[in-house]
Amino acid sequence: MAGNQSIKLFEQAQRLLPGGVNSPVRAFRGVGGDPLFLARGKGARVWDADGREYIDYVGSWGPLIVGHAHPEVLEAIRLAAESGTTFGAPTELEVRFAEAVRSAVPSLELLRCVSSGTEATMSALRLARGFTGRHKIIKVDGAYHGHADFLLAQAGSGAATLGIPGSAGVPPSAAQDTIVIPWNDEEALREAFSAHPRQIAAVIVEPIPGNMGVVPPKLGYLHAVREVTRQDGALLIFDEVITGFRVALGGAQALFGIKPDLTCLGKIIGGGLPAACFGGRKDIMEKLAPLGPVYQAGTLSGNPLAMAAGAKTLEILSRPGTYERLEKLSVRLEHGLREAALSASVPTKLHRVGSMLTAFFTDTEVTDYTSAKKSDTVRYGHFFRGMLSRGVYLAPSQFEAAFVSLAHSEADIDKTVEAAADSMRAK
Repeated sequence: MAGNQSIKLFEQAQRLLPGGVNSPVRAFRGVGGDPLFLARGKGARVWDADGREYIDYVGSWGPLIVGHAHPEVLEAIRLAAESGTTFGAPTELEVRFAEAVRSAVPSLELLRCVSSGTEATMSALRLARGFTGRHKIIKVDGAYHGHADFLLAQAGSGAATLGIPGSAGVPPSAAQDTIVIPWNDEEALREAFSAHPRQIAAVIVEPIPGNMGVVPPKLGYLHAVREVTRQDGALLIFDEVITGFRVALGGAQALFGIKPDLTCLGKIIGGGLPAACFGGRKDIMEKLAPLGPVYQAGTLSGNPLAMAAGAKTLEILSRPGTYERLEKLSVRLEHGLREAALSASVPTKLHRVGSMLTAFFTDTEVTDYTSAKKSDTVRYGHFFRGMLSRGVYLAPSQFEAAFVSLAHSEADIDKTVEAAADSMRAK
């Protein structure tokens, strides 16, 4: 699967980096084999260290919605870099970036830029606790909101339980105020609030989970979350690090017509560079330093190169016909993959919202993390390697999303579907 140069680089990397990688899923442990080392990307394609070409549906795990090395984004980065790469001081680019974000996502009355999704979520939750004066939070089992200690909690044995550490190195005390409930389970949500009245600072959800695979909310579920949090005085935080500008220009909150109290954005808003933000109601955000008592800071927050790349990406996405094109391409891919699975008699549940989708290798309906885990990960590994050998690069995990970009063509989609049909038929 991996070529000679990738194998050689991986051997060197393992002597320098834990597991040879700087983020765990890159190690291909979920699909088998050695990881690819990528050398360059252009449009909808990437090339590995051995010069082999692939149609890319990872897109750096979602940010590259306009494709790799988009010339307008590169030019924006170049112009910004000529004036300096970082200042640790306010710049006009930060203002222009914030204007672009708030124009598309008006629930962000004020926003704070950071450098990663993890920073955004942990800061938003600190702010929620500081604003409400409460300590407990609710998250969904199987949802990933970054690697802060209190967010690396997993479910216990009940439907709604106090979290237990989901990683070595996380003390029980860090997870004891994190309540974990199943996704799409309104009853569990209400039970959690009944058990801890006026103690919950916030509920944080991915409005469309992407880290258990794409699992859309049931009809009315998100509205129920909004209702319950409002009644109790808890805050609703939408983690739109993946869905922001992915499923609609205004994110999932625009798609579903729900206004959260706080929103976390990342990935796409950096235009391929490290950037994220969190924001929301003015009265909440004004509790943040230097206006209020909730502290948060970052040396590279609002980095001018990331602000320039992000602002240009958002400008491209705001042009007429953008999301219609993404939808057309994504529908074509969804229908093609569904037909390929049907013709090969491979049990598959295919979920898509906008330009993100997951094919679960299971004959069980997937509505939450428990049902997602019933997927045949061995079969997915075979499928992944089959696709890779046919020039298609997918996420090296059953429990991730594939992303369609504006750089993909109908011919790319058709080639992908053909490769899928062959891979599913192969033993």
